[in-house]
Amino acid sequence: MLPLLALANSALPAGAAEPVPLTPAPADELVQIQRDQHDRMTVPVLIGAKGPYDFLIDTGSERTVLSRQLAQSIGLAASGNGVVVGVAGSQTVELVDVDEISLGKRTYYTLTAPLLEANHIGADGIVGLDSLQDQRVLIDFHANRIAIGDATSLGGTKGFEIVVKARRRSGQLIMTNAIIDGVHTDVVLDTGSDSSIGNLALRKAMTRRAKAEQTTLYSVTGQALNADIIIASTIEVEGMQIHNTPLAFADSPAFHRLDLVKRPAILLGMAQMRMFRRVAIDFATRRVLFDLPPGTAMQDAARSVRF
Repeated sequence: MLPLLALANSALPAGAAEPVPLTPAPADELVQIQRDQHDRMTVPVLIGAKGPYDFLIDTGSERTVLSRQLAQSIGLAASGNGVVVGVAGSQTVELVDVDEISLGKRTYYTLTAPLLEANHIGADGIVGLDSLQDQRVLIDFHANRIAIGDATSLGGTKGFEIVVKARRRSGQLIMTNAIIDGVHTDVVLDTGSDSSIGNLALRKAMTRRAKAEQTTLYSVTGQALNADIIIASTIEVEGMQIHNTPLAFADSPAFHRLDLVKRPAILLGMAQMRMFRRVAIDFATRRVLFDLPPGTAMQDAARSVRF
């Protein structure tokens, strides 16, 4: 499971309307996506003129990351050390300076990237928030493609039934008006995780639920963390409802990093996001947009997506 990833210091989800087709302007880039073994998104990335390499798109990661094996193969030497905060703990890692990294037609310069093991990442690297700020990430699950660009050229709000305002913290967009089984909860969309993870404040508020099953969360750092699994009857955002959702609960350092410890919060993973036709995460306008799948009931009282 790929968690929210952070550096501790700088040195370191009557019939739905048919959605409007995705027709980005020439300045925007469509990238064909592939699913990895954990149902996450990988896209081709160039490091300078070398590649392409398979990188995950991870809206839960503060930094773009390279695998140690990739860095070695292209001759990038370590330039310092930093601390990575993952779902299961913190770990000191080496850093490399990346002069140029390209995703489609977009190129980013002078990034400092942590190195992690390829078998822990499940890819050659991670495209993080430092390469996604002031842009919209539009994930079209129906067409199996992703677009990165500005909100206007990517169609604005056309075809999206639900638009949720969010606030920003540490580069993340946080939806603050979600209700999980009657509990007001903060939600961070995490495209780097296959499952959804709740904090202990939410776990405590859901103590009336049936006895939890046990599981283990695995981090990109290679560390493991024990967790409880509980089925949430309803997750509701702006009248939209997701039913019968399995949530893992753990005292993850990721929540401490985002200062999401005292108030109930979850990292919403790809298994839940795939219930929608499209999801757009707009960092520039601080909005999250949802396009419901065809045939989904669109009543005023409740719009539901069921597992």
